[in-house]
Amino acid sequence: MTGPHLSGTGAPAAPNGLPGHLVGFVEALRRRGIAVGPSETVDAGRVLTVLDLLDREALREGLACTLLRRPTHRPVFDTLFDLWFPPAIGSRSSDGPDVEIPRTPDGEVDLDALRELIAELLTDESPEALETTERLVARIVEELGQYASSNGPSFSAYQALRDVSPETLVTKILEGLLGNADREEREDIPYETEIARRTAARQVADFRAMVERETRRRTAEQLGRERVEKYGVPKLAEEVDFLRASDSELVALRRSVVPLARLLASRLAARRRRARAGEIDLRRTLRRSMSTGGVPIDLVNRRPRPARPELVILCDVSGSVAGFSHFTLLLVHALREQFSRVRVFAFVDTADEVTHYFSAGADLGEAMSRMLQEATLVTYDGHSDYGHALGSFIDNHAHALTSRSSLLILGDARNNYRNPNREALEHLVEVARHAHWLNPEPKGQWGSGDSAARVYGEIITMHECRSAQQLATVVASLLPV
Repeated sequence: MTGPHLSGTGAPAAPNGLPGHLVGFVEALRRRGIAVGPSETVDAGRVLTVLDLLDREALREGLACTLLRRPTHRPVFDTLFDLWFPPAIGSRSSDGPDVEIPRTPDGEVDLDALRELIAELLTDESPEALETTERLVARIVEELGQYASSNGPSFSAYQALRDVSPETLVTKILEGLLGNADREEREDIPYETEIARRTAARQVADFRAMVERETRRRTAEQLGRERVEKYGVPKLAEEVDFLRASDSELVALRRSVVPLARLLASRLAARRRRARAGEIDLRRTLRRSMSTGGVPIDLVNRRPRPARPELVILCDVSGSVAGFSHFTLLLVHALREQFSRVRVFAFVDTADEVTHYFSAGADLGEAMSRMLQEATLVTYDGHSDYGHALGSFIDNHAHALTSRSSLLILGDARNNYRNPNREALEHLVEVARHAHWLNPEPKGQWGSGDSAARVYGEIITMHECRSAQQLATVVASLLPV
């Protein structure tokens, strides 16, 4: 394996050598939303002086330790690191034996033999097999993933993976890991079989990631690093749209809940410290100034009354916004100590209280599953009906909302062209002390199609919360002081 290269054909060499290249890498991290300060940059420069620059993985880990503050930022860091410190320029070169793609007598790529070779290499987890696999991936991307574009030759991970079909390799890798054990023997050792199955799935996922990394490297050489940074680098977990997040992105979002809640709690504590003195009591200050000739030398502050209101959450848990509602409930659950009481009501077309599923210490993933199975959330056809849900909340749970309560509604307001029931929402807003609506859709789509967001927005303050970052900003502004 060759050492890391500092520039490629698609990017000019840094004018100030290695320090300039490091600064460019830090600026790329900042462009993607990762906060890196001057002190972290200086520490990274010191790391470069003590690490072996030819040991690419040691360099990756050293820079990650100095530049990253959150583990959820690691995927973005790794992608940018591969662009700024690529393992090779152009076709890979290595001291090991060359790897050829199997071919038929006609000279065409023998895809069956290629899959057999890939499965054999993935089964062998030795460093030599890993290096051979990387060289083979480079050949696959160069031959199967290359296509002609308007900007010249380019590369496509989709095209390379489509021909190889790595999803068909899981069974072959599983057989290689379990040896000659037949199906009956595998059933007798379910634990070992499950471990092997997960290992096979992980190996295939690693192979896919290897193809994608190699494709990005070659594309950056052809089209420039800046273009790949713009389109080929994943978003930070907190910037991913809730309504477009994949399963893996939702998992990363859930991992960011605790640090996000900790950050919001610390901000709230700072706000309370600043507000501890209370506002100036003008009347008492003027009275005291009589002893100093009417000059208000000593200011008198009112005694602060820190508020811990009740929180009532009404959330849409239909398929279109379930991920958003789940994440918001996770965040509110982590912040529940900031409120005197939290009551949760879920709905699809009918509202039902689900507070008991979210007791302290409960696993929220399991709580969401139980809630969807046991609670009465659907009365009609299972499509969102905000008007009927608001009406059923008033009919069955009106006592839950008082003048001390803050009402928080979660949903996209997609009402499937049904009656929005403005009167019900107006009544809830009049009763509650504060009322806010968090909408995961872009503001430009409010009111389009079957959206009743514009109608509800005339009654209640509606906030755009497309990502965890936006959600944190809104929740921080709504937290009690």
